[in-house]
Amino acid sequence: MSLVDSVQNEAVRNDCEDQVVLVLPNKPEYVSVARLAASGIASRMGFDVETVEDIKLALAEACTNAIKHGCCEEYNEYTIEFGIGQKCLTISIADRGCGIDKKKICQPDLQNPREGGLGIFIINTLMDQVDFETAPDAGFTITMKKYLGV
Repeated sequence: MSLVDSVQNEAVRNDCEDQVVLVLPNKPEYVSVARLAASGIASRMGFDVETVEDIKLALAEACTNAIKHGCCEEYNEYTIEFGIGQKCLTISIADRGCGIDKKKICQPDLQNPREGGLGIFIINTLMDQVDFETAPDAGFTITMKKYLGV
């Protein structure tokens, strides 16, 4: 079973009331579709405008990482799952790429910045909770949570 398959129904397992799933092609022009979905869902849940923008930015960074690092000719799409609860929005982005060693996911050196490598830092800064599931040849899943009123 791949990580993408194991992520399916995570929202249900975490007692979320509703679940929305998008399967997007690994093309940058579809990131805007994910951002629109996140905006609509987060606004409907009652998040303020600033928090909605934070959620959209974190999601865009995660989608960009999935497109850049997780998609290949064999697997040319990635999955976004929104778990909608009364007080929490859970967003999981999963690809079926080659995965990555968790040790390679690190905080950037902000004193000596380099091009790229800030996506995970931005996501961690904007979201309340961020978790990773990855294994070589098993894909990569990032799960982000944002709580209402925090």
